[in-house]
Amino acid sequence: IVLVVAVLTHTASAAVREYHWEVEYKYWSPDCKEGAVMTVNGEFPGPTIKAFAGDTIVVNLTNKLTTEGLVIHWHGIRQFGSPWADGAAGVTQCAINPGETFTYNFTVEKPGTHFYHGHYGMQRSAGLYGSLIVDVAKGKSERLRYDGEFNLLLSDWWHEAIPSQELGLSSKPMRWIGEAQSILINGRGQFNCSLAAQFSNNTSLPMCTFKEGDQCAPQILHVEPNKTYRIRLSSTTALASLNLAVQGHKLVVVEADGNYITPFTTDDIDIYSGESYSVLLTTDQDPSHNYYISVGVRGRKPNTTQALTILNYVTAPASKLPSSPPPVTPRWDDFERSKNFSKKIFSAMGSPSPPKKYRKRLILLNTQNLIDGYTKWAINNVSLVTPATPYLGSVKYNLKLGFNRKSPPRSYRMDYDIMNPPPFPNTTTGNGIYVFPFNVTVDVIIQNANVLKGIVSEIHPWHLHGHDFWVLGYGDGKFKPGIDEKTYNLKNPPLRNTAILYPYGWTAIRFVTDNPGVWFFHCHIEPHLHMGMGVVFAEGLNRIGKVPDEALGCGLTKQFLMNRNRN
Repeated sequence: IVLVVAVLTHTASAAVREYHWEVEYKYWSPDCKEGAVMTVNGEFPGPTIKAFAGDTIVVNLTNKLTTEGLVIHWHGIRQFGSPWADGAAGVTQCAINPGETFTYNFTVEKPGTHFYHGHYGMQRSAGLYGSLIVDVAKGKSERLRYDGEFNLLLSDWWHEAIPSQELGLSSKPMRWIGEAQSILINGRGQFNCSLAAQFSNNTSLPMCTFKEGDQCAPQILHVEPNKTYRIRLSSTTALASLNLAVQGHKLVVVEADGNYITPFTTDDIDIYSGESYSVLLTTDQDPSHNYYISVGVRGRKPNTTQALTILNYVTAPASKLPSSPPPVTPRWDDFERSKNFSKKIFSAMGSPSPPKKYRKRLILLNTQNLIDGYTKWAINNVSLVTPATPYLGSVKYNLKLGFNRKSPPRSYRMDYDIMNPPPFPNTTTGNGIYVFPFNVTVDVIIQNANVLKGIVSEIHPWHLHGHDFWVLGYGDGKFKPGIDEKTYNLKNPPLRNTAILYPYGWTAIRFVTDNPGVWFFHCHIEPHLHMGMGVVFAEGLNRIGKVPDEALGCGLTKQFLMNRNRN
């Protein structure tokens, strides 16, 4: 159900776009195998929101789950003036209880490719996600030139139910979720069959066949010859880092995380969980043929078949399969190739430049640890557990018992050996936050390290709510204060909301605390956040505006609001 009402706001063309959504489980077959999927209004993925910059989005969200709370995070939307609508359970709001309705109300201030997803427990893994596309404001000109566009939302899919996965991660010993059974393109994948079986060395994979209405049948991209198309890409994967290629075609990368970048041409594109891109593709190949679009796993030893769909030139039959094998996904552990791709991304001319100096700095060590034999992830030896009272309520109403008011460590012991398992693996839980003054420049150095066992360091995509940040640089080994700052790119660093932390390396970001509120900063890999890999930033606390009571009706704020309203 969609209601769009035109109103006069910042410009004569800005609109209020109001939606009524119900979230519930349905039986679905995303990869041709039936299971329980979290749907929005009976759709998987959820409905795509399309808006113009300056529009107001209103989503009346009803929780029709029988036993679970619910929130939705609007990934990439900064939420200026509406921190309570960010959709992070325990941080900016209470979970919406079964049977209840909560209204999100926020403005999308600039164009970009974004998405939304569940942010309570591991509900993103259960299928609670969809696209959020913001076009340039009406009356403004899009700087990119293209003839049509497609939207590809990429995800990974397990056959094991999400509550079972959560139980395994919280067990002693931990039961890891393993690699995904399938990669999905717009919610569709193929398990135990292939669209390219005739080229496969794995003779156990038969050719996929579909009948009318199959939920796992690929969405084919129909194109005309000699045109340019914008392909919007977003990754809402729970675990997998991905690589996308279009057979025989070059890709020109033009947008990253809702920000224009200096265009560059590539044969394929790496995309990590939490990232979004736009690429331009020109249909300049033989129009009598069709071409594979392939999506494969990178960054982890792949045990998941490539996802495939077809780029169909309308001058060829849509049922005609390509005549040569799909693109081969680059080797999973070629991290130098991955880093080189990240280092090609620069902001577009005219983009805001970062402040030249920082005022506050955090150096965050990312480690795998133990608590009483339970496996956890920790930052500066603290594994995050969000409190029962959302941080936003505690700071807005000065509820001192809502969380530990002592700041977590701002750095770590510099003699820590990041190249080997921790000699003292035990850590502790905590719920303290980092509090910053309003409108100061903050640098965050994320430092990777070895895991608990073996000689292994994993990739972690780190996502910041409420902000874009400048990615100043990447480095190998341990960050060296006073030395590595000299390698920063202060001329044209890209503005992003998700940054990649590579194995045994560091990543430096810079942002300005210009958005009063409380904001999550965490690894976007779903099981890693579930196991404590995150921190919370707070800023401009005396500038936080009105927060709807409905956002904070739990924990200590519930009693506070009852007492206030009674008086």
